[in-house]
Amino acid sequence: MKVVVRFVMAVMLAVGLAGAAGSPAAASSGHQRFKALVFSKTAAFRHDSIPAGVAAIQRLGARNHFKVDATEDAAAFTDRNLARYDVVVFLSTTGDVLDAAQQGAFERYIRRGGGFAGIHAASDTEYDWAWYGGLVGAYFRDHPGAVNPQFQVATVKVLGHDTAATRPLPRRWEREEEWYNFRTNPRDTVRVLAEVDERTYDPRGYSVPGGSPGMGRHHPISWCQPYDGGRAFYTALGHKAEYYNEPLLLDHLLGGIRMAAGVARFPCGRED
Repeated sequence: MKVVVRFVMAVMLAVGLAGAAGSPAAASSGHQRFKALVFSKTAAFRHDSIPAGVAAIQRLGARNHFKVDATEDAAAFTDRNLARYDVVVFLSTTGDVLDAAQQGAFERYIRRGGGFAGIHAASDTEYDWAWYGGLVGAYFRDHPGAVNPQFQVATVKVLGHDTAATRPLPRRWEREEEWYNFRTNPRDTVRVLAEVDERTYDPRGYSVPGGSPGMGRHHPISWCQPYDGGRAFYTALGHKAEYYNEPLLLDHLLGGIRMAAGVARFPCGRED
């Protein structure tokens, strides 16, 4: 009997060890593996924070068991190559970064269920590509800088904590940023995840003499939406290199990337 008991215990121990060794991601974080492409090509203003942003996302991948490739080569936008990724991250891209064939490949990728995560100047990109404008949700208009400080501390209001991108954040989050104003307010077509409270800073932008107005009481700064068969997440946060060392910002980015990749819950439809 003792021999049988020892044998059963040995088998149980071996199974347990094999399971732990075979699923390190599940054992350490519960995060499902996926693959992300970080794209940071610029054809207009170039943010000097791009290397810090790429490095931060690579660290997030190493710590949370997802693979990260990074490129500034638009030739990566082919049907065959994009099919390798669960999410494509536009990190402070600016201007016209894709040609017609590359745009077509990216549209097909999203329509097949791909994911998009836009960070900061991703909204300052491809103004003449209407499909992309719908995907990112709203185009950049301006930010403070002519009649007031370009970078100001303000309060972000987090609108619900039922998503991976907002769960780690406080209900009211004070931080410094270059606060974007957008050409349109996307709140009628997206789920807004966070707003910046214009009462806590001067939102007037530089695009008209004396300062263009802000966006009013409801000033979206992060949102998500299902779009043309795929998933889209956007946050306007992330201008300065040092911001990519902020634990809360990194948590926000990680959650948004996981949502767009389809490995975290995506309650982003207007009906949700």
